[in-house]
Amino acid sequence: MKTIKIAGVPEHFNLPWQLCVENGEFENEGIDLQWTDIPEGTGKMCQMLRDGETDIAVILSEGIVKDIVGGNPSSIVQVYVESPLIWGIHVAANSKFKTLPDLENTKAAISRLGSGSHLMAFVNAQDNNWNTEKLEFEIVNTIDGAVEALTSGKADYFMWERFMTKPLVDKGVFRRIADCPTPWPCFVIAVRNEVLEKHPQTISRILEIINATTSEFKEIPSIDRTLASKFDQKIEDINEWLSLTKWSQKPLQEKVLNKIQNQLFDLKIIDKKGTFAEIVKAV
Repeated sequence: MKTIKIAGVPEHFNLPWQLCVENGEFENEGIDLQWTDIPEGTGKMCQMLRDGETDIAVILSEGIVKDIVGGNPSSIVQVYVESPLIWGIHVAANSKFKTLPDLENTKAAISRLGSGSHLMAFVNAQDNNWNTEKLEFEIVNTIDGAVEALTSGKADYFMWERFMTKPLVDKGVFRRIADCPTPWPCFVIAVRNEVLEKHPQTISRILEIINATTSEFKEIPSIDRTLASKFDQKIEDINEWLSLTKWSQKPLQEKVLNKIQNQLFDLKIIDKKGTFAEIVKAV
């Protein structure tokens, strides 16, 4: 049995992995795939890949591209979710801010530096012609930290996946004032280069197994009810999310990588660009 450690956010996107683990599909192939939920998100997973705490990460595209360019010894092996991530822009329910323009020159809560919530704050600012050099941040680690920061006034707004944050909107903790979709596929699968070199066949088999599940995921009987129950969601919200979400079984294309890198470079989030061969590896 070969042990492989994998990390991802505890969100509905990753239920296919949980199903494959629970059904023993990796185990049947002699792979002990050890899944770890990372509520802190992409910034934390980048650090885990660097430190060898995980072998694989299911991770936001822009975050891992930034970190690989910055020296993370990992590679993107595949796109996991082809559709954009829809970032909801949230304020505290009793906040004085009512519209997106009200948030210019205010403070964003982010999970950590280099996370999706951090990088997308720049994308959102650029989309709205704000001065990105004036962005201010409060590091909150998790969604619970964001609730505390927005409620206490330490931060003014928080960007997080719209549907996972919807229960907090329904409970009157947050108000969502706008959406900001990523301009590229949202999740990719990244693997430490050392693991790729030592166990290419194992990684290839893991991808085959997860791809078989994601390609049929929406057809699983009552999958909407399973997701709604597991993630404390309303069934209508889950069905809307399912209609907008498209999993992928394909490699990241060079033109998509260029789009991500060009935007990160324009925003001064990266100061150089990597080559396609340095960032993406075929398995």
